[in-house]
Amino acid sequence: MTLLATISLFIGTRPAWTTAMASRPAVAGVISVCYASILVCAALSLLVRSRRALTRVDAVVLMTAVALVICGYLLDHAGTDEGVLTAQAANEILHGRPVYGQPWPWLFGTSRVGITKTMSGGADYTYGYPPLTALLAAPVHAILHSTAAATLVTTAALLVSSVLLWFLLPAPWRSAATAVCLGFGLLPHYAYAGYPAITALALLVPVVVRWPASGQGGRLGSGGVLRAACLGAACAAQQLAWFLAPFLLIGLYAVRRGELGPRRALAVTARYTATAALTCAAANAYFAAEGFSAWLQGVLLPLDQKAILHGQGLMGISYYFTDGSGRLDYYSYGSQLLLLGLLAATLLFVRRLGPALTVLPWVAFYLATRSQDGYFLMMTPLWLAAAATVPAAAFASAWQPRLPHVTGRAKAVLAGGLLAPALVCVAIAAVSPPPLRMSLSPRFATHHARVGVTVIDVRAVNTTGTALTPHFASRTGQGASNWWTIASGPAVLAPHASAEYHVKPAGGFRALPGGHGPGTYLIAVTGTPMTITTAHIPAAPPAIQ
Repeated sequence: MTLLATISLFIGTRPAWTTAMASRPAVAGVISVCYASILVCAALSLLVRSRRALTRVDAVVLMTAVALVICGYLLDHAGTDEGVLTAQAANEILHGRPVYGQPWPWLFGTSRVGITKTMSGGADYTYGYPPLTALLAAPVHAILHSTAAATLVTTAALLVSSVLLWFLLPAPWRSAATAVCLGFGLLPHYAYAGYPAITALALLVPVVVRWPASGQGGRLGSGGVLRAACLGAACAAQQLAWFLAPFLLIGLYAVRRGELGPRRALAVTARYTATAALTCAAANAYFAAEGFSAWLQGVLLPLDQKAILHGQGLMGISYYFTDGSGRLDYYSYGSQLLLLGLLAATLLFVRRLGPALTVLPWVAFYLATRSQDGYFLMMTPLWLAAAATVPAAAFASAWQPRLPHVTGRAKAVLAGGLLAPALVCVAIAAVSPPPLRMSLSPRFATHHARVGVTVIDVRAVNTTGTALTPHFASRTGQGASNWWTIASGPAVLAPHASAEYHVKPAGGFRALPGGHGPGTYLIAVTGTPMTITTAHIPAAPPAIQ
């Protein structure tokens, strides 16, 4: 494990060293020293003979990883859209101005600061996260006056949580914590970008480590109260913590009920829940009192904004591999039903599913219309924390509802029945045809020796019985362009009607890839109902090429 952690530190180190040599030679010198440390630790991990000596090597590996993360932060701390939004929120807090419901369009437009486009043809320019990370960044922003205030908070949170996890884990697992948290090139880049989810992760680490011990003997004690407060603070930092909380509460009640009986188990779980809820409410109270409606819409924004499709999940069937779908909403329904099904399965089969309780919440995102890998990998340290400190034996006496005549194969059938509705919804979304039938007539031009389109004449036929409001964009590979301008054509296409649209790309020119690279597609999306139609943009004729 020590050797694997050491190897993981190589990932991404050379690009950092190359960048540092051109801009910050001193940082490059530190990275070179880290290279020496990696080599020495790799040799010592195979040479030392005692557990104490190996633990010391593990500590050096951790310190080397911390040094590399700090060097990476010094080289890249400008942040992306999440960091920029959090820094702006921190600035608003410092000046006593409202945070939620306030659009900040001037923050966007650069290659680093992307915009979350919505299926209704717009984009979100407001802060859409709970306030804790912005609150922590506010005093830092008073000194730094830049996005670095937010990225410093998230990077510090990652480092602190990594060191904490290292100390909390049993000795044989400690280097695994170094690799998962700071190696492999995964989480540090989210911290440099200023993701509030990293703050939530840091707060969830003490919650998850040995979590079945909370409330043992019917008393929360200082440890249980601290875990509950950290859970509430995590929920006040980023919405991903919301999905883990119900699984933890179900598991905690089942374990305690097996030990204490129903009444005392309910009492201790209620105290745990109340502590978490009060902590979360305390962090949100000022903002809710300042403008309850704006605050509520802000913290719920990622759940109901209907952002444009993105990610590696099953929604890719309709986005990448077919001509679209007229029932994209069913991916969302499937995701919600899967989450409920997993919660029900956890309640019914906690003795079997308990060890995987920190993994199960993220499975539901694979069915969502926004299913990018960040939702999965940012919480992977929690998987490790549970694997190392919560053995299957901890659930041996946990309470489960009695299911007469449900044994063996019947349990598998019941579990499958809980998950089947979600799969049915996904199947409906995947096999539904696109709502529009589109034919394209592009107009080509050459700009700076590149061939592209300036206008596309689109003939669209609404094949459904619902009025649609289409919005157009282009796609090459994954990700969509900025919205194209509809130069002419109806805003609303009536049921079973057809229309001619003349659409222009943002900036007046959309370059097409040459050679045998990926094709370029025109997509037409609608927000209510959520639909997408995809049509391939023909290649330019040889005379233009």
